[in-house]
Amino acid sequence: MSYPPQTMPPGQQGRTPGRTTPAHVASPTDTGMIPIIRQPETPQQQRRIVSPGFGLRGPRRNRHVVTADELAAISMPIGDDGVLIGTDPDSQPAVLGLSRPTAFDVVLVGGLWLAQVLALRAAATGARVGVETGRPQVWQQLAQAAGGGQQCVTVYPVGRVPAQGPSVSSPVVLIRDCGVRPPRGRVTSVPWQAVVTVLPYVSEHAPRWLAQAQLVGIQRISPQEIEVVRDTLGVPNEHLQHLPALHEGAALWCTRKHHKFVMTEPTDAETGLLGVARRMD
Repeated sequence: MSYPPQTMPPGQQGRTPGRTTPAHVASPTDTGMIPIIRQPETPQQQRRIVSPGFGLRGPRRNRHVVTADELAAISMPIGDDGVLIGTDPDSQPAVLGLSRPTAFDVVLVGGLWLAQVLALRAAATGARVGVETGRPQVWQQLAQAAGGGQQCVTVYPVGRVPAQGPSVSSPVVLIRDCGVRPPRGRVTSVPWQAVVTVLPYVSEHAPRWLAQAQLVGIQRISPQEIEVVRDTLGVPNEHLQHLPALHEGAALWCTRKHHKFVMTEPTDAETGLLGVARRMD
């Protein structure tokens, strides 16, 4: 019985049957990279990729949904932001907002200790603090210690304060420690720049400063000084009667409408740098 001659594809005539030609043959210019020949996917594989539910699924949890009546239970109280100056009689934190988008003038009738605590805590909130003073020797140590090596507190002679360039991202607090009769300052309060004027006691020049301030802090004063404060600020007598015997670290912070006693407790770092609370320098 004869069989028809076996035919071979073109290009394979003359080769031994049963041996296949490799898919890639090296040439003198070959780079050594062997191409990857992908086989076409079967319909079953394609159907598996696009089938729903294939792969990892997320966690099976109920949605976090509450009713409108339950929203009050998860509310979060938000208070003012600023400098924490102490606690009020109800043991609640008292916060003084010095960085404001409007001009803000503060007068502190008190001692050097409370003024320096205020400067340190203002610098801790990120404000640049400038101190205009006629006694730079009592402020230099604070300026060197504040900021952890960064220049955040700068001491200036009286009448030599340059423009500070305050902004919302770089607020400024200027503390004027210029004695009982401070001269008119070259740098005044503007948006994002508050000015704190320190008066050692209530003199005959004090009413002008008290009247123009948006906020006044008063430490322990004499009965004679109380009369000036009453006539200028209109503080109720139930608050004024406590001022002659006020604690060393306490002060009455008041505006035209609100009055609050605040106790300033120093931290360990503040005590190590400034000493214990004291009214008189």
